[in-house]
Amino acid sequence: MRLQVTRERWVRSHGDIRGYDKPIMLAGGSGNIRGEHVRKLDITPGTKIVVLGGPAMLIGLGGGAASSMRAGVSDIELDFASVQRDNPQMQRRCQEVIDRCWALGDQNPVLSIHDVGAGGLANAVPEILHDSARGGHIELRAIPSADPSMSPLAIWCNEAQERYILAIDAGRIEQFDTICQRERCPAAVIGEATANEQLVVHDRLNQNDVIDLPMDVIFGNPPRMFRNVQATLRPSGAFDTHELDLAEALDRVLSFPSVADKRFLITIGDRSVGGLSVRDQMVGPWQTPVADCAVMASSFGLYTGEAMAIGERAPIALLDAPASGRLAVGEALTNLAAARIMHLGDVVLSANWMA
Repeated sequence: MRLQVTRERWVRSHGDIRGYDKPIMLAGGSGNIRGEHVRKLDITPGTKIVVLGGPAMLIGLGGGAASSMRAGVSDIELDFASVQRDNPQMQRRCQEVIDRCWALGDQNPVLSIHDVGAGGLANAVPEILHDSARGGHIELRAIPSADPSMSPLAIWCNEAQERYILAIDAGRIEQFDTICQRERCPAAVIGEATANEQLVVHDRLNQNDVIDLPMDVIFGNPPRMFRNVQATLRPSGAFDTHELDLAEALDRVLSFPSVADKRFLITIGDRSVGGLSVRDQMVGPWQTPVADCAVMASSFGLYTGEAMAIGERAPIALLDAPASGRLAVGEALTNLAAARIMHLGDVVLSANWMA
């Protein structure tokens, strides 16, 4: 009640109030990849398009749209259809197939790979073809499905988890199928790439083409978004502290995630799973301070690896947004200095700006 009164007094005095409206979890990972696998290879006409992983299900329809809506404004049908279900066992089988393929080096049958996320196959299939300026001929009913009542729209657009779209060299499709059978991972050839940049999705059940579109229609030039943004300069007395209650202010500061104890975030799981964690999350003789950065070994018995650090200065953006960005980068680099980074050029920055 006292906090509510303070907010109302602040709004009356200054006309606005700011705070975290939709907190997000900040997570990341690092690893390494062989040089020959960094870039996707060109897809030639006749390349097989394969869906790897679990079957299509009536889930995740409109998931990307539903997650972007404000709470309470969507309808019950969209909420129900947008629910996704994970399948860790299927995810592991897919990963084993992918690992067995890239371990073959130059004999890797995978030319290109695309994760199936928002939009389902309606997003992943056109994108993997568009990367090589190709079209494709897809058979809708070749897509594995766990629900025979699904409409062509649902089969093409559902966001069932643990699926990948792969472009497989036509001459190595049998080799790829052997790997999938050994790992007991479902896979199905759903079509092939064509030289003509036209996407055709055929439905042999209804004997018609449910999609027949030029690729430039799908990846054309959408209308650009224009936003009129104006900066509001706060008066010098906007942050007058005379009316603040010291006990209440102290309680709010100590409850703030950037200040509060971090153990509830980093003691919820096994901190040494895999055996390659060089720098534990908690350091010091009493295992309470949080480490500046994470360090993972490349392999067992080696003295090389990857390090990752985070910088976050969101509250400062209320006063000076550019300064907040500079301080976040500076914090990440100084945190990373706890690891033995030989060259600054080896550091890769990944920024996530949200407003």
